[in-house]
Amino acid sequence: MGAKLKRWLRHLPAVLGVALLAGAVYVVQREFRNLKVEEVLQALHGIPHRALWIAFVWTLISYGILTFYDRLGTFYAGEKVSYRRVAFASFCAYALAHNLGFAAVSGAAVRYRLYANWGLSPLQIGKVVAFCSLTFTLGGMVLGGVVLFVEPESVPFFGALMPRWSMYAIGAGLWAVVAGYVTLATWLHGKRVCGHIVDLPGWRMAILQVILATVDVAVTAAIVHALLPEAQGLTYIRFLGVYVASYTAGLAANIPGGIGVFDTAMLVGLAPWLDAAHVLGAIVVFRLYYYIIPLFLAGSLFAGNELLLRGRALLKTHAGAPVPAAAGAAPQPVVASVAPAEAATGRFSEPDFVVAAVSGIVAICGVLLFCLGIVERRPDFSWIDPDFAVLANPAGEFVPSLIGGALMVCVVALSQRVALAWSLTIGLLVVAAGFTVAQGDSLWIPGVLVLAAGLIAPFHSAFYRHAWLLAGPMEGAVLGPLLTLAACVIALAASERHVRWLADNSWWEVVLSGDVSNSLRATVALTVVLALAAMYGLLRPRRVRPAPWGGEERLRYASLGGDPPARADGVVWGESGHAGIPFRRVERVMLGLGDPAGADSDRISAVWRLRDLARQEGSALAFWRVRRAQLKVYADLGLTAVPLDADGLPCDPRDPAAGRAEEFLVCHTERDLLRLLPALAQTQARIQTLAQTQTE
Repeated sequence: MGAKLKRWLRHLPAVLGVALLAGAVYVVQREFRNLKVEEVLQALHGIPHRALWIAFVWTLISYGILTFYDRLGTFYAGEKVSYRRVAFASFCAYALAHNLGFAAVSGAAVRYRLYANWGLSPLQIGKVVAFCSLTFTLGGMVLGGVVLFVEPESVPFFGALMPRWSMYAIGAGLWAVVAGYVTLATWLHGKRVCGHIVDLPGWRMAILQVILATVDVAVTAAIVHALLPEAQGLTYIRFLGVYVASYTAGLAANIPGGIGVFDTAMLVGLAPWLDAAHVLGAIVVFRLYYYIIPLFLAGSLFAGNELLLRGRALLKTHAGAPVPAAAGAAPQPVVASVAPAEAATGRFSEPDFVVAAVSGIVAICGVLLFCLGIVERRPDFSWIDPDFAVLANPAGEFVPSLIGGALMVCVVALSQRVALAWSLTIGLLVVAAGFTVAQGDSLWIPGVLVLAAGLIAPFHSAFYRHAWLLAGPMEGAVLGPLLTLAACVIALAASERHVRWLADNSWWEVVLSGDVSNSLRATVALTVVLALAAMYGLLRPRRVRPAPWGGEERLRYASLGGDPPARADGVVWGESGHAGIPFRRVERVMLGLGDPAGADSDRISAVWRLRDLARQEGSALAFWRVRRAQLKVYADLGLTAVPLDADGLPCDPRDPAAGRAEEFLVCHTERDLLRLLPALAQTQARIQTLAQTQTE
């Protein structure tokens, strides 16, 4: 029962996100069905230039404040990192986290990559990540309490329904949590609680956290407030209540950028003071300033940094001498024992942040095409020739909105590292760019799409998993979605008689519109949903199926250059079958036995496939007896290295020999280490017994 409950709880965030998004769609359809695109465009054009500049300045200040989150976080971790590097890491982490959803995870992936390259240990990076996540939460709690005491009615959905005393109680509870944190920080510093060492940052830094986060949330809200027209009765405090509640809902949905949920909550919350067109116009500019522009800047910085790092590593390999660090990276000595293929950055391991960055960029492009009719007017070719207008404009918004939906499906597959999704994404971006150029759209739209394709093109090695479509012979699991997709395309083509009307509307506008027949609406909705579902069915990755550890697998592993362990529960092969790693299941830990053996080009997939298998089974991940030269690989997985003695058991870090250790155990937490110790001791005893027997 407990295992089933845990499996259900793992899916709770996704279920919550879908529920919030479905509720947002329902509210928009019910409350804003009369909203016209022309009204939104007029509201956009009506925003004064002064307001645009003020919002832009607030955006710069907001991202500047965020850099001090990481600055304080590195102090808390006990490591001195220059402000230049901290600012770089902070901007890239938050620009991606704001757009990707699951902000704590996506931001952590970025920080692990950058801070690890600057010499911080996984434990120190974990402290920075936890510090930054907690800091933002504290600011939201402080301002949430202010709003609930001063203007409780401004909270969307609940403000007008709940009694004042309950809102006061919630506000007092939020403040109590903040006060409790500061109080605990005064004495709970490096103390052991329930068997775990709790190390809070201290009361002075805790107070700085609260102040910094409160100012940050207030400044971010000021970006949207500056873009709204003046409205009688809409004070900043009232607006702050709407903003904090809407942003919290967007975070809870775990949808990239809180798309749909944040916007709907803002529209409903501000409805008593402003019309939907002006609110939506302000949100569009806010997303441009705070989300889209920073995302592409961060993506460009990442791509450039990775290219420079790879070039530096290759120069090390070929020249055999240190070269200057690139993009703030700390110089590292050359390790003679590292093979050339393993020394080149990115050849052996592609960290999570690459996948997170690519997924975020594609998600933004998908949303752009999905809502093309809102951000770009359709050109009118009728002045040339009415017949030419029919040929030039067919499906002018319909096709881009379909491509946008397909890109959102690709985002899911990209997050699972599917190689076919990477290829399909680049193809869709190029096709969409060519389509928008042919339709006469503003050049910035195809420019953004081409830039996105160029940014993700260098990272093909990060996507190595085979799609279900390419998993093997044509069978029911592949043939069914393939036939469904073909049938959906035919069904859409059968609506050709409506092409003039569809030319000016996205597919979701057709579904929500009351100006067309219910049969057409139902046909479009059903075919698009089925097509996207079938597309995911073809793109989803194969499940990891380990091979049993037997004589044949032992010989195969040995032929790849590996030293077969005396005992294993199975072996995971790379996607190409040219590398593998045996493993054991120890309580709730998936323990990889040594570094993967085999071809360098397939080692990355063996490591990540073992990680995927651990996730499938709900287990933690660890690797035993890995070499010093490969520690960076496992650091990219967020694993902490523990030095091993000559017997393969963890040694005291205070022992001078620990600094000269060549083999390590890498795991996530101290709890995993305690689980593994008995099994490691037994394994080592068996190895010694076997060696003595062979000697005799």
